Amino acid sequence: MNTMITRAAYWEKLEGDKVACHLCPVECRLTKGKKGVCRSRYNLDGDLVTDNYGELVTLAVDPIEKKPLYHFYPGSEIVSTGANCCNLGCLHCQNWQISKTETPTTYLSPEQLVAAAKRYQSIGVAFTYTEPMVWFEYIRDTAPLLREAGMEVVLVTNGYINPQPLEELLPVVDAMNVDVKGMDPEFYKRVCKGKLQPVLDNVRRIFESGTHIEITNLLIPGKNDSQEEIRRLIEFVASVSDRIPVHFSAYYPSYKMDVPATPPDTLVQASEMARKVLKYVYLGNVAIPGSSDTRCPSCGELLVKRNGYSTRVQGLDGGRCSHCGYETGIVC
Repeated sequence: MNTMITRAAYWEKLEGDKVACHLCPVECRLTKGKKGVCRSRYNLDGDLVTDNYGELVTLAVDPIEKKPLYHFYPGSEIVSTGANCCNLGCLHCQNWQISKTETPTTYLSPEQLVAAAKRYQSIGVAFTYTEPMVWFEYIRDTAPLLREAGMEVVLVTNGYINPQPLEELLPVVDAMNVDVKGMDPEFYKRVCKGKLQPVLDNVRRIFESGTHIEITNLLIPGKNDSQEEIRRLIEFVASVSDRIPVHFSAYYPSYKMDVPATPPDTLVQASEMARKVLKYVYLGNVAIPGSSDTRCPSCGELLVKRNGYSTRVQGLDGGRCSHCGYETGIVC
C-alpha cells in the first residue's frame, strides 16, 4: 500500500493542536496522532488528514441488484469498490473483515477508477461494501469525472453524514441505498454506536433532492424485528414517499453478534405489513419465490422477474408499466 495523505474536508482547529471533525454526527475531537472512529481520518500535527484517499479494498463488477438497487437500471452491472473504513460500530457488521480491521488496499486515482469503469463497460461505479461517506474526499473528486463520462454514481451507505457534506455530494450522486438499521434510538446507540435521527433526516433530504433512493432494513431476531419497530419503519418511509423501495434483509451471525439467523417467517410478515402501505417491498438474503419480483402497483403486471441475481425485465416501457401505463419510478 502506497498511502496518499490528503487534507480532510469539514473540520476545524481547536486549542492545543486539537481538531474537530465535522464530516459525520460522531463529531470526533482528536489530539495529535489520534484517529477518528472511522480509522481513516486523523490529527497530523494539528491538521485533519485522511489516509484512505483512493485506497481500494476490492474492485469487482456486480449486478446492480446486489447493492441492492432494484429500481435503478435493473439487470445492469456496475463496477463496485470500497474503502477500509466505517464510522459506525455495528456489532453485527456483515463486512467486518474489510470495514473493522486493517486490510491490504490498492491505490487507484479518480481517473484510473473512471477508466476501469469504462473498460468493464459498466453503467458507472458503486461505492459500497464498507462506508462510502467516510471516503468523502475521493468520492467528491471522482463523481464529477464519472458524470462527465456519462456514467452513474451510486452510494450504498449507512446515511451517517452531516448535512453540509451531504449537500455537497447530492448534485453528483445518482442513486443511494441507505441502510436504516432500525427505528429505536437505543438500538442505534447500543448496537450500532450511532444515532438514529441523522439517518432519518438524511433519507428525507436525499429523496427531496431527486436522487434515487432505496432503503434496506436488516432484521435481527430480538433486536430490531418487533412488529412495532417494523411498523414505525413503514410509517416513516410512507411519510417520505410510499414509492421508495424497501428491502427487508435476513441477518446471519457475524462479527460480535451470535444471535440466530432471521427466520424467513419474520421477513414474510414484515413484507405483508409493508405492502399494505408501501408500493414496492422486497426480501433479501433469503430464497423465497417471488419476493424479489417487481409488480405494477396499479394492475399487478409482472415488470421485473428476479431469481437470485438473474434479472429479466419484461413489463416495462421506459419507466412505465407496458400493460397499463403506470409511471413506476424505475430508472431504465
